[in-house]
Amino acid sequence: MGIKGRLTLLNFLQFFIWGAWLITIANYWFGTKQWSPTEFGAVFSTMGIASLFMPTLTGIIADRWMNAERLYGVLHLLGGAALLYLPQIETSTTFISVILVAMICYMPTIALMNTISYTVLKNNNYDVIKVFPPIRVWGTIGFIVAMWVTNLTGSKASANQFYIAGFVSFLLAAYSFTMPQCKPQNKGQKGAPLVETLGLNAFKLFKNYKMALFFIFSMFLGAALQLTNMYGDVFLDSFKHVDKYADSFVVKYSTIIMSISQISETLFILAIPFFLKKFGIKKVMLISMIAWVLRFGLFAYGDPAGGLWMIILSCIIYGMAFDFFNISGSLFVETQCDSSIRASAQGLFMMMTNGFGAIMGSWISGIIIGTFFTGNDGNFIWMDIWNTFAIYSLVIAIFFWILFKHKHDPKQVENIAH
Repeated sequence: MGIKGRLTLLNFLQFFIWGAWLITIANYWFGTKQWSPTEFGAVFSTMGIASLFMPTLTGIIADRWMNAERLYGVLHLLGGAALLYLPQIETSTTFISVILVAMICYMPTIALMNTISYTVLKNNNYDVIKVFPPIRVWGTIGFIVAMWVTNLTGSKASANQFYIAGFVSFLLAAYSFTMPQCKPQNKGQKGAPLVETLGLNAFKLFKNYKMALFFIFSMFLGAALQLTNMYGDVFLDSFKHVDKYADSFVVKYSTIIMSISQISETLFILAIPFFLKKFGIKKVMLISMIAWVLRFGLFAYGDPAGGLWMIILSCIIYGMAFDFFNISGSLFVETQCDSSIRASAQGLFMMMTNGFGAIMGSWISGIIIGTFFTGNDGNFIWMDIWNTFAIYSLVIAIFFWILFKHKHDPKQVENIAH
């Protein structure tokens, strides 16, 4: 197998692990274990907690002491062991602790996978900008395939989803040890100042009003990014409690319906250069925020019969909502920051969205749903839940439109996009 083929498989397996359980864990939590919605928020907050420090820590290790592909393999071995242990757990608090361990091991492997891919491609004289995106798309395809496997094997509410993910983690760990070596680049060199090494120098960007505002909005919108991953599949599955929908396609294949969101992602990625050049970063990010309003609002009023089109459209819109924010936001950081702190600034962007934002969204949504939107029978009041999320996204969009000032420069965007 050639270098590009090997990296394609690496990306595919990386996100297959995540897709095997991320969308369906709510069915296991609420349906099989019948644990509380308040605690469920803590499950998804583990990803945010891990994102606050682990990518930076493992990056330092890979830069100074250990080959990236070996560290990557070790983390997948440990993460796979944690995933395989999850089905043995009988208490929610222990489950949350073990999923935190799994995320501490998994989240940094996303960055390490990029490091391995870039290093191998450059060492083999490939143009990373042209070659890597088609390889990375297979990561999303891996996520989709995993969702389908979990659904079609009847595992979306069972412990099998964790067995699938754990087995593939071990498989990927073994595969990673066969990858070309990615040796530490700073081994034996004098270290940079501690503040620079940890990426803390990027925090000086908060002195700039526009950048501070951008990062604050990134955090608030980051709180919304995982909400449909948390609750989307269990929402669709909940229609089984309504007699006329109990045997519907949506109930039987809820995870496959949700996979339309990831399929949409792969398509909207291709549209981003056009939208950025035509409308500019501010408008593209605003479009993303409005798309989140529609994503939640359409779920609020959709159903498996006459409202099926709303559910499908919501899943399609997800691609725009997710990609337009993450990619355009990353490009905005790229255009606004000095090259000396560019990498640190990108890390700060990820920290605000996938770290602080994810923690805030996960915890608060669990508390709100458990306190205000759980009926006396234990069932969730889904219309009110989705409408609340939609209103939250709309408020963010309005304040962003009013407060955030940025002049569109087509040439600047075109140079970076290409």
